[in-house]
Amino acid sequence: MERPVTEADLSFEHVPETDQSFENALAKARDGDRLTVDDAIELLTTGTDSEGLDRQRKERVLEAADRRRAEEVGEEVTFIANLNNNVTTACNVGCLFCNFKDAAHTFERETEIETAGFTKTPAESREIVADAVDRGIYEVTSVSGLHPAFALDDDHREILEAHPNPKEINYKPPEAYETSPGTYTDQIAAMSVDDVHVHSMTPEEAYHARRGTDWDYEEVYSRLQAAGLDTVPGTAAEILVEEVREVICPGKISTDGWLEAMEAAASVGFDMTATIMYGHVENEAHRAMHLQRVRELQDRTGAITEFVPLSFIHQNTPLYEHDVVAGGASTDEDELMIAVSRLFLDNIEHIQSSWVKYGDEHGLKLLNCGADDYMGTILSEEITKRAGGGYGEFRSFADYVEMITSIGRVPVERSTDYETRRVIDPDEPPFGPRLGPNADGTPLLTREERETRASRSTK
Repeated sequence: MERPVTEADLSFEHVPETDQSFENALAKARDGDRLTVDDAIELLTTGTDSEGLDRQRKERVLEAADRRRAEEVGEEVTFIANLNNNVTTACNVGCLFCNFKDAAHTFERETEIETAGFTKTPAESREIVADAVDRGIYEVTSVSGLHPAFALDDDHREILEAHPNPKEINYKPPEAYETSPGTYTDQIAAMSVDDVHVHSMTPEEAYHARRGTDWDYEEVYSRLQAAGLDTVPGTAAEILVEEVREVICPGKISTDGWLEAMEAAASVGFDMTATIMYGHVENEAHRAMHLQRVRELQDRTGAITEFVPLSFIHQNTPLYEHDVVAGGASTDEDELMIAVSRLFLDNIEHIQSSWVKYGDEHGLKLLNCGADDYMGTILSEEITKRAGGGYGEFRSFADYVEMITSIGRVPVERSTDYETRRVIDPDEPPFGPRLGPNADGTPLLTREERETRASRSTK
C-alpha cells in the first residue's frame, strides 16, 4: 500500500514568484486599476521580494480593500434569514478536505456497518423547511453528498436503471438503501415551500445529475428550474487549478467542468455565488489564478452576486489526519484573502465573511478588510461542524444587530439577490426577519431554544 502524500512531497508548477513589485501592485489597487495575477500574488504575499509576511505592508493592503468596500457598497453589513438543509451525507467521491461525507455503502440495507450519517426523504426535507418558513426564514440552502441512488428525475432514473454497468456510473437503485433520497427534482420541489428561495445544486451535484447521459448542463439546470430551483451555489470550486485538485479532490469535477456548469446555470437564467476554499496545500499563486478564473467567469456571465472565501477547517479531515497539511490558514492569510478578493474582483459587488469558518470576533474583523456580507442565520449547519469547526450553527438577528453595530456599521436584512434590503434600527427590538413569506419580525428561536442549541454545539 502506498503511503499518503504529505506536505513535504508536494511540488507545484505554479509558485508565488513574480517580476512585479509590491508597491506597483498596491498602487494599481489603490487607483482602481484592474489587477493581474502577478499583482494579486504580490498583495497576497505582501511582496515576493522577501521571506515571510510584512505586517506594515499587510495593513496597507487591508486599508486599501476597506476603502474600496466603503466606496462600492458603503457602511451596510448585510445578512439573511436562511436554513441549511443538507439532504444526505452518503458520498463516494472521497475528497481529502472533507469530513462531511460517509461512505455510501454504509447506508445500504444489507450492510452490517452502522453509519454515522443521514439521508432525508423529500417529505422530511419539506417538513424541515416548512417549519423554518413558519419561523420566518426565506432562503433554504441545500448541498449534499453524491448519493449513488440520486437521479435528476424519473427520466434520468430510467436511463440509469438501463445502464449495462451501473457501477461504472456510480449508481445503485434506491431499494438498495435503508432510506431513499428520491430524485434531485423531488427534493427541490419538496423544499419549495411558500415561495421560499431554494439555493442548491452545485456544479458537482449537477455533474452527478447528468451521469450516464449525453445531457448538457443547460438541460440539467432547466429541469431543476422547472422543479423550483431559484439560484445556484458556486461551491465545489475549492481551488480552480488542476494541480491542486489532483491532490485534494482527484475524483471531483474538473476546473473546466466547474466553469462549464456555472456558465450553463447562468445561461438558463440563474444567479449564482462563487467560492474559494483555501488554506490547505495551495499557495498564493493558486489563489490568484482562482480569482482570475472567477473574474473571467463574471465577465462572461454577470450572474455572480457574491464571492465567498472559505478558510479550510482542517481538524477532522483526511488531509490533516494523513499529514498532508499541518493546519489551516492563518488569521493574516484570512485577512489578505478577503482584502485581495475585494481588490481583484472588480466585477463582483459583495464579498462575504463567513462566521461559520471564522467565528464571530475574526469574522467581524474581516468586515473591515473588504467584506460587506455576514452570511445568514443558518439554523442548521453540518458540513463545517463535522470537519471540526467550533463556531456553532445559528446566529440570531439580535446577534447580528449587536455584532454589526459594535464595529460602527449598519445592520441590513437582505434577500438572496440583494435586491430587497431592510435597514434595522438597533434601538427598536425585538429583532427578527421581515422579508420572508411568513416573517413578521418575531425572533427565529425562543431563548429556551437558543440555549438548547448553544449547549449542543459545545458538546
